[in-house]
Amino acid sequence: MNEAPLMLSVSGARGIVGKTMTPEVANNYAAAFVSFLHDRLGRIPKLCVARDSRPSGPELAKAVADAFVSCGCEVVDLGVVATPTAGVMIGALHADGGIIVTASHNPTPWNGMKCLDGDGLAPPVQDAKEIIRRFHDKVRLPVCDSGKLEENTYGHDTHISKVLGIIDPQPIQKKQFRVVLDSINGAGCVGGLRLLEHLGCEILHLNGEPTGEFAHEPEPKEVNLTDLCDAVVKFDADVGFAQDPDADRLAVVDENGRYIGEEYTLALAVDHWLRENPGASTAANLSTSRMVDDIAATHGGTAHRSAVGEANVAGVMKEHGCIIGGEGNGGVIFPKVCWVRDSLSGMALILDLMQTREERLSAIVNALPKYEIIKKTIDLADLGGIPVLDKEIARLQEHYSSDKQNNSDGLRVDFEEGWVHVRPSNTEPIARIIAEAKDSLTAYTIASRVKLTTS
Repeated sequence: MNEAPLMLSVSGARGIVGKTMTPEVANNYAAAFVSFLHDRLGRIPKLCVARDSRPSGPELAKAVADAFVSCGCEVVDLGVVATPTAGVMIGALHADGGIIVTASHNPTPWNGMKCLDGDGLAPPVQDAKEIIRRFHDKVRLPVCDSGKLEENTYGHDTHISKVLGIIDPQPIQKKQFRVVLDSINGAGCVGGLRLLEHLGCEILHLNGEPTGEFAHEPEPKEVNLTDLCDAVVKFDADVGFAQDPDADRLAVVDENGRYIGEEYTLALAVDHWLRENPGASTAANLSTSRMVDDIAATHGGTAHRSAVGEANVAGVMKEHGCIIGGEGNGGVIFPKVCWVRDSLSGMALILDLMQTREERLSAIVNALPKYEIIKKTIDLADLGGIPVLDKEIARLQEHYSSDKQNNSDGLRVDFEEGWVHVRPSNTEPIARIIAEAKDSLTAYTIASRVKLTTS
């Protein structure tokens, strides 16, 4: 892949450390965010700053905090915490928002910034565009000497307390589940371990030091989690969990060491919570499996769809009063805890599902609707850029005009036998092609209807 540019989108800002992501960039981006909140609120905001465990985090987080303080803000430094923990703490501290310095699942050369509003929610598309505009125009408030910075180290415990206030821990504790947790030396190390300890689990913790030295490729895909799968078998565990670097995504391995896929994280959580709350609604993005729709229908509910990005999913959830939702990348949004994807909520919901059903995880998974999903990526630079992608989307719209379409984020086309979604990534300079059907051959056939090839 060619050197990546600074990526600016509804998912925040991401770039290569020392090149497109520098302290100056972080400071200017944070200043733009402060100016946006100031104009929205009509006053100087109270803000939080946090970071994942990447080695570049302290310098970039300081640049963010310096921008906040120079604008006169009261600033709370949460230290190394998960992205959902930052969301929880914004609410607990009655802050007006914050920035977490993270590049999520991107590899170590990357870092970035994610904005959260006063609800602990990523800004919607139009707000994100306005923050980006202000960043490009270098908009910032006048320097003010009334700003101050303080530290708060209660994030992990506050987050765990919220989860345990919703998921009754006692029935789970009685099961004494054996769990392997791979925290990839990321921001979820402390919170993930403590939660499982509170739930009475016997734990084998892999990569459990928040050093930011990732033990394997950080995206929680099957190819990157072979050690976790092996450890589940050797430890005779009931389940394996894998977090990504900022702990907003969760992948699951069953008791046989089988990687069951990030899509199943949301499906399992939704199945459990809608079973407990029949008739309620859920939401997922356009790239998420049809399993969610089938599960919602089984429990008398409705599944709503949004563009990719948790801010978009959360917006649809709020609009329709959904009690749970998320994305098929392993991201569970559980509003009773916070409005961002949350691996801790995902773990608690799945363990609660296992104790309620009194079945092995493999049996629970095997009872879910069966689909095969494939995901492809193409480097936009090799492809010829966004115009080539746009041209192909326009061709698909015309060619499949008689089929159900949604163009709120690239293009998704639903056929009777499955669906395909093609879109530019929010976080990397790539195009994504995702297709799903009842069997892999049909899924590949559907995906091949998208005619994108490298130049």
